[in-house]
Formats: sequence, structure tokens, C-alpha cells
Amino acid sequence: MAKTPVTFNLNDNAVALFVDSGASLIDVLRRGVGDLTPKQGCAQGTCGACTVLIDGAPHLSCLTLAETVTGRSIFTVAGLADGPRLHPLQAAFMEGFAAQCGFCTSGMLTAAKALLDRTPNPSRADVVEAISGNLCRCTGYEPIVDAILSAAATMQGRAV
Repeated sequence: MAKTPVTFNLNDNAVALFVDSGASLIDVLRRGVGDLTPKQGCAQGTCGACTVLIDGAPHLSCLTLAETVTGRSIFTVAGLADGPRLHPLQAAFMEGFAAQCGFCTSGMLTAAKALLDRTPNPSRADVVEAISGNLCRCTGYEPIVDAILSAAATMQGRAV
């Protein structure tokens, strides 16, 4: 199988490697780079567990060919925390019990980050739309929506 050189920034770190032609981005991130935060869920693009940000926009890494990300910026949940200090989204998920089994959490957090980056003060409807491509079987979504709204308020310096 032919190998293709791929270079990209992952959470502000340069990555250069050879990938199998046709390899998915999630396989390259998990097996090639060692970033285990995107989760392999359905592998068909329906659950959102593998969501990463490519140049700031949410993408399903199970459906993205690794060779298409050359020269681009990839963001995963591994880039959220600043050392031991949690990102406001992570803290809100923890405090609001928005991560029960945790399998969908990575995709939810990346989708939420993309939303808050472009819409710092989202409405409830904005949040619901932003996470609509991510399935959760545990929470019923309300704790997740509430956590994202809480994080937005915290990031804007508003009382929760």
C-alpha cells in the first residue's frame, strides 16, 4: 500500500508522518500520533464521538481522509486543558454531570468549542443545533446543553 506524507498542526504542535493511502484521520490521530481523545464510535459518521476541529470547524474524523488535512490545523480535546487547569467547558461538564459514561464527551466538547469560538453568547437553540450531530445515550442532553451555556457564561464573565 502506498504511503502519503502528511503534515498538519495538532493542538498547536507540528506533526509530520507517512499515512496509508485512504487512512481515516481518526486512525492516524489515535494510532499514528497517539491522541486517544477522539473516540471511534460508529465509524459511519452518525454518532459524532470522533468529532475534531479542522481549521476551527467540526469534522467527523472517521469520515475524513488523513491525506486531506495537510497544511491544516487540527484540534482535539487533548488541546483544551492548560496543564492541570481545565478549560471552562471541561469544568462545566464536570460540575454539571454532563459526562456520564463519557463516550460522547470528546465529540460534544469539540462541537461546543467550535460554537463558543464563533458565538461566545449562544442561545439554547444555538447549543442544541451545534451538538445535533453528536449522540448521547446517557444524559438526555439537558446536562450537556446546560453545561455549555454555563461555560459560555463563565467565559463571558457573567454569573451562572
